[in-house]
Amino acid sequence: MKRFLIFFILLAVKILSRLFYRFEYRFIGDQLPKWNDINLVVFLNHTSLYEPLFLGLAPLKFLWKGSSRFLVPGADKTLNRPLVGWFFKNFAAKMISISRKRDHTWDYFLSQIERDSLVLIAPEGRMMRETGLDLDGNEMTIRTGIVDILNQMKEGKIIFIYSGGLHHVQIPGQRWPKLFKTLKVNFEITDILTYKSFFLKKSASDLLSKDEVVEDLEKRKKEHCPS
Repeated sequence: MKRFLIFFILLAVKILSRLFYRFEYRFIGDQLPKWNDINLVVFLNHTSLYEPLFLGLAPLKFLWKGSSRFLVPGADKTLNRPLVGWFFKNFAAKMISISRKRDHTWDYFLSQIERDSLVLIAPEGRMMRETGLDLDGNEMTIRTGIVDILNQMKEGKIIFIYSGGLHHVQIPGQRWPKLFKTLKVNFEITDILTYKSFFLKKSASDLLSKDEVVEDLEKRKKEHCPS
């Protein structure tokens, strides 16, 4: 029963986003835009809680698959909010509350990753404010939790979602979003093992270098997020 509730929420977001927003997007790379084998969604340039609007571009089959397989780490601060918290708790089959620290909550999230999981993560771990910095005034950077996830995953595909940002729709702290705006986003799909092999072939270890993966994702963010 919960799967149908989640699918209904995802479908409603998709329909509303197509009704009230326009999209400019393109696929990067040589892989065809097939979503069937995706096991990891990496969302770069986290600027707003309204980013589920990008579901407007997701195929229905992907939403149905995700309704039973989405696994998402969610900030406890967000999930504890009354209405917003309810939405995100029912956005995914497994929305795991984490504290934003490398503690038992993050370890528990990692323990929930299974072979058929469809993991969604915004690896910056917090939202960009209007200043271009995070809430504490720090530069927005990629955190290393994404590397923990990659080290556990052995098959499937990654889809990188490069957001153009949503401050023109809603800045964190604003109550209501602005309608009829253009949402810009780019997509890139690659095999998980292909992506990991780029780093592992330079190393004798079976584990990815956190510094190298973070550097790569920072580079991808700068090059592929539309302005």
